[in-house]
Amino acid sequence: MAHRTAPPHPGHVLRGRVLPGLGLSIIHAARLLGISRQTLHTILAGTASVTPEMAVRLARLSDTEPAFWLSLQQAHDLWHAEQAMAEVLARIPTYSLPDAVRMEIGCYGHAH
Repeated sequence: MAHRTAPPHPGHVLRGRVLPGLGLSIIHAARLLGISRQTLHTILAGTASVTPEMAVRLARLSDTEPAFWLSLQQAHDLWHAEQAMAEVLARIPTYSLPDAVRMEIGCYGHAH
């Protein structure tokens, strides 16, 4: 597996780096995002996922890309799924697609 430790939840990045970097309090950020403080708190706590809609809001607020926020969420979720499914995954054989098929479907590189 690619990461030895879990990738950060996007809420932790938002709380620890982005909001302080923007000089925004949680209350002010929630107001600017058009969401409740409770909704923002669940994201910051890492108990709620960043949805595509939230990624668009966060990107607008922080002058970043929505894909940045979604990639953080995806990396976090995939790491946890791989950990939870480790025993099941160990029993599934791996077959390699031919390079021509990988290129045709836009799948570059190998999963492992």
